[in-house]
Amino acid sequence: MAAPDIDSPEEQARYQRGLEVLTTIDGGGAPAVMESLGDIAPALAHHIVAFGFGDIYARPALVPQQRQLITLGILAAMGGCEPELEVHIRTSLNVGLTPEQIVETFIHTLGYAGFPRAINAIGVAKKVFAEEGLLPVSE
Repeated sequence: MAAPDIDSPEEQARYQRGLEVLTTIDGGGAPAVMESLGDIAPALAHHIVAFGFGDIYARPALVPQQRQLITLGILAAMGGCEPELEVHIRTSLNVGLTPEQIVETFIHTLGYAGFPRAINAIGVAKKVFAEEGLLPVSE
């Protein structure tokens, strides 16, 4: 089976729908991620936007805050996703989550993913919060 033509009208429509969603929620990191893929894997950049945001994120059953809480929990539990976690912490702030809610999400992952992953996620949050002038965070 041939790979989809990312320049087809259908794929471009999916991409545009995803770009609209991404633009409304992005905390500033997504364009850099897409640009970093442009010279090596433009199809990957396309599918991140078209599938990830145009098909999945645009589904109406969850609001952006709920989707971001889920994303933060998954990335923290997976471990090794710190660059993506940084982007999604910024996006979470952009869609209205508070630093306290983000920290609580990572504390909640402790029982399911363990101390190392929760600590790593908190470390990424601390970096982002420091850059955004959001420290200290009260519990």
